[in-house]
Amino acid sequence: MLHKARKRFGQNFLHDPGVLSRIVGSLASTAHDHILEIGPGRGALTDLLLAGPYASFDAIEIDRDLAALLRPRFLLARAAALHEADALDFDVAALARARGGRLRVIGNLPYNISTPLLFHLVDSAAGIIDLHIMLQREVIARMAAAPGSDDYGRLTVMLYPWVQVEHLFDIGPGAFTPAPKVWSAVARLSVREQPAFAVSAQFGPVVAATFNHRRKTLRNSLRGLLTAQQIESCGVDPGARPEVITPQAFNELALCLERNPAG
Repeated sequence: MLHKARKRFGQNFLHDPGVLSRIVGSLASTAHDHILEIGPGRGALTDLLLAGPYASFDAIEIDRDLAALLRPRFLLARAAALHEADALDFDVAALARARGGRLRVIGNLPYNISTPLLFHLVDSAAGIIDLHIMLQREVIARMAAAPGSDDYGRLTVMLYPWVQVEHLFDIGPGAFTPAPKVWSAVARLSVREQPAFAVSAQFGPVVAATFNHRRKTLRNSLRGLLTAQQIESCGVDPGARPEVITPQAFNELALCLERNPAG
């Protein structure tokens, strides 16, 4: 009897063989790779990954019933371990240290926690080579967006210093059980050798303050943090709205706030 998808875990199980093969092909794993799969579910992608080359293979599954179904496959596999845990709490950096190398992350991420999970993974970027992830198509579009486009937003800016995002291909609802109401997409996030710039401690708060009020100009959304004159001193128009501001310019504003803390 197949495990029934649980809404609280955001489960939609990928079953299309062609799509599964395409995802594994995009990873192009080698015998030197340390692979981490997030949310293996019923194991359709897991089986293909375990059959391929890898130095170590780990998977994180929060659903205890699914973990019980998957465990025999891991007992039979070489250099493989299944972790029954919440990916939001999992110490990815510690796993990379234990495996003796940076990880290649792959998975159909739970759509209901996609943004906090991405931020959690980026916090461990030093222990990751790349991520091949499936999410809602509109989320992938936001991740890969350019300044000035409709999809450009907080997620775009917050990921930019750490990863380069490449949209690979789209997946229709029929490839899943149960079929979601949205299209999905697969993206490759390649971790930069060095961050795109030295990220200010105020980068996150400044980005959040502006995109929480994205219809307002920077002069208004940053009121109480930076004056119009301070914004202009960073080479940024105080009358601009956040969707046209580059990640580097946001960082300049954050550095200014560091030098001139409000209050």
